[in-house]
Amino acid sequence: MIRTMDSILRFDVLSLFPKTLEGFIGDSIIARAIDNRLLEVNSLDLRRWADGKHRETDDRPFGGGAGMVMKPEPLFAAVEEIAEESSTVIYMAPDGEKLTTSLCKEFAQEKHIVILSGHYEGVDQRVRDHIVTREVSVGDYVLTNGTLGASVLIDAVSRHIPGVLGDEDSLKYESFEDQLLAFPQYTRPAEFRGIKVPEILLSGNHAQISEWRETKRVEKTLKLRPDLLKN
Repeated sequence: MIRTMDSILRFDVLSLFPKTLEGFIGDSIIARAIDNRLLEVNSLDLRRWADGKHRETDDRPFGGGAGMVMKPEPLFAAVEEIAEESSTVIYMAPDGEKLTTSLCKEFAQEKHIVILSGHYEGVDQRVRDHIVTREVSVGDYVLTNGTLGASVLIDAVSRHIPGVLGDEDSLKYESFEDQLLAFPQYTRPAEFRGIKVPEILLSGNHAQISEWRETKRVEKTLKLRPDLLKN
């Protein structure tokens, strides 16, 4: 598909800190592109889809460990409401595929991109396995706020939309810790839509849990980033 000047790319960003994005999209080139109807960017508060008095979106990880994990229910509900069959759902994650110029050009051809901004220790693995289309990293480092990564992606992709840059020729001359990736994370409920948390994480056997996690780390690194092992 070749994007034409009369088409528009829509970004819907799901975040616990939507104001982080609002400041970014209100300035400079992105703001002009939005004003010129070349793209649309919506910063959505994930708590809209959370239940309960306190609209909780995170819980403690099964198997123990530091930090909190984002729950599956609000993320599933949000994506199911706003995404269409042709939408691309991107999860910003440090262990995702690297954001490159070629990937930005690919995303620039889309009509609708939903971005999940991770926080804390990330999201429940069932979200990544069942509703995410692509997992994207902006570098080999960890951010405290995934919306920062979403901002980077939006900016990098938007530059490849015709009309966004004042001089399209400027694109022609641009440049382009532990060595294992993270293990899968799960939180309550133990079963969601028939998808169960691995039994080992419910066992209370911390030695076996540690071994399982280390195995998963090696498996993921071999699959996604074998270059890390070579280094």
